[in-house]
Amino acid sequence: MEKTPKKNAGKKASEPVTKCDQSNKVVAICDQLNNEVEIMPIEEIDIAKLIVVIRDQQVLIDRDLAMLYGVETKHLNERVKRNVARFPERFRFQLTRQEMKELVAKYDRLKKLRHSTSLSYAFTEQGISMLSAVLASQTAVDTSIRIMDAFVGMRRYLSTNAHIFQRLDHLEMQQLENKKWKEQTDEKIDLILDKMDANSPKLLTEQIFATGCVWDAWSYVSDLVRSAKQRIVLIDNFVDDRVLSLLDKRGDGVEAMIHSRYSESFLTDLQKHNAQQREIKFTQLPYRNHDRFLIIDDEVYLLGASVKDMGVGLCAITKMRTTPETVLGLLG
Repeated sequence: MEKTPKKNAGKKASEPVTKCDQSNKVVAICDQLNNEVEIMPIEEIDIAKLIVVIRDQQVLIDRDLAMLYGVETKHLNERVKRNVARFPERFRFQLTRQEMKELVAKYDRLKKLRHSTSLSYAFTEQGISMLSAVLASQTAVDTSIRIMDAFVGMRRYLSTNAHIFQRLDHLEMQQLENKKWKEQTDEKIDLILDKMDANSPKLLTEQIFATGCVWDAWSYVSDLVRSAKQRIVLIDNFVDDRVLSLLDKRGDGVEAMIHSRYSESFLTDLQKHNAQQREIKFTQLPYRNHDRFLIIDDEVYLLGASVKDMGVGLCAITKMRTTPETVLGLLG
C-alpha cells in the first residue's frame, strides 16, 4: 500500500536565517516604548544641524527628538504630558502657527509639518536633560548626553566666532544701505572668510601614524593626492589596484605616474584601468629601491611604508626640502 504524502511534505523545516538587509535593530529606544521606529545609528547623525533658534533660544523640535530617540512624536509628547510638572516653559514650549510656518519655510526636513493640525513643541537644553529622567532608560540617558554635547559644541562655535559674525552682519548691513560700497564690502567679506580658512586645519608637513591607523594614513595620503594641481609621481616598489583607486582621486588635468617593479598581475590591472579611467602612466624601476617617495607638483614626500600598507605598522610621512628633479634624476 502506498503511503499518503504528508500535507507538509516537500517543505523544508523552518530554520533561523540571518538576513543582513532586513535587520530590525533599533538604535535608540526610549524606555522600551512600544512604537519604535528604525533610524540610522545616532553616531551617524549630525545633531548640531538639527538645532534651531526660536525665541532667541537654541532648541530641538519634538519631531527631531523623537527621531533621535527612535520613537513616534506623539508617544514622546504623551510621556512628557504625564510628567508635565517637570517641564516648565523654559524647558519646553509650544510653537505658534507663525513659528511653524517659518520653520517649514526654512528647513526642508520639516516640510511635513506644513499640513500638521497640531502645533509642535520645542525643547531647550534643560528640557532634553529632563527627558532622560522621564524616560528612565540607559539608552535614553546616552542619547540625551549626545544631544547636550551638541548644544555645548554649538555654543562654543558661536562664542568663538562671535566677533566674525558681528563683522559680517555689520558689513552686510552697509551693503544693503549703500550699494556704491558693494565692491569694497565684498572684498572685506572675502578677507574675513580667507582668514577663517587660513585658521582651519591644514595638511601637516610631517605626520606619524601608529600601528593600526590605516584609515588615518589612507585619508592623509588621499588629501595629498587631491591637493595636486599638475602632477603626481609615486616611487614605490610594491603597488596594487588600491594605488590605482587612490590616484583616481586626483583633480582634472593632473597627470599621474608610477615608478615600480614589474608585476604581471599589476600590469593587467593597469591595462584594464586605463581602458576605462583616466590614464595612469607606469615606468619599470631598473632596480629595487629602499625608500618610497610621493611627488605632488613641486613637493617631495618621503613615505615610511608602501602606500598600500600605510598605517598597518608604525610609519611616517615627511615633506622633504629636496626637489622632485633631484629624486627623479637618481632613479637611474
